[in-house]
Amino acid sequence: MAQAEIFAGNCGFITRVETHMEGRVCKVQISSECAAMQRMGEELTEVDPFKEISFKRAMPKIHEMGIKHCTHAACPVPVGIIKAVEVEAGLALPTEVTIKLTKSRKE
Repeated sequence: MAQAEIFAGNCGFITRVETHMEGRVCKVQISSECAAMQRMGEELTEVDPFKEISFKRAMPKIHEMGIKHCTHAACPVPVGIIKAVEVEAGLALPTEVTIKLTKSRKE
């Protein structure tokens, strides 16, 4: 089982993701403080990992669900879910991902 804990930023919400492979399908369980991610978790229960890792063939299902349920385009949760799916499917190593934002003052 691969897990991800995603702190989304200014909203302050934490989303936890658990994934496990059953054959060629990756089961996804999402628990979140965010109502939008809770709704997404109710609908998004399994994915085909190979369809999630590229935009070449079609929009990944996780991104489709993110667009459907979350109104914030910069929400990092859908990407975090994809990373957990990749790790569980053996398509990526479990490496921590970070986005560090800063703003310089003009002088």
